[in-house]
Amino acid sequence: MKKYIMILVSIIMIMGLTGCEKKDMSYTQISMEEAVAMMATEENYIILDVRTTEEFAEKHIPNAVNIPNETIGSEELAELPDKNQLILVYCRSGNRSKQASEKLAALGYTNIYEFGGINNWTGELENE
Repeated sequence: MKKYIMILVSIIMIMGLTGCEKKDMSYTQISMEEAVAMMATEENYIILDVRTTEEFAEKHIPNAVNIPNETIGSEELAELPDKNQLILVYCRSGNRSKQASEKLAALGYTNIYEFGGINNWTGELENE
């Protein structure tokens, strides 16, 4: 009887481990230098600034799209229709870009690269 109970427990444990696979929802953290290199070599990417609209208007990376971190929730984002598109995410110092990247991954975006904050950006900037 003990043998059957052990087998049953083993089967239940194996089913529990394999039947509840967690979908990989993640992003890749890269350096500013890696982001610059990707911008120089890749095509069809989005630079996503997740700071507030006021911060964005003050200064931002050219061609960046502004979607404030606070507005990213559980709904689809019209500004980001292709969930497989390369998205390079930044904020002011790196905290909000990590939060936004996690949210985007949870929404099903698959090609997210977080590269920190504009405070460390040495390239060109523009304002509105």
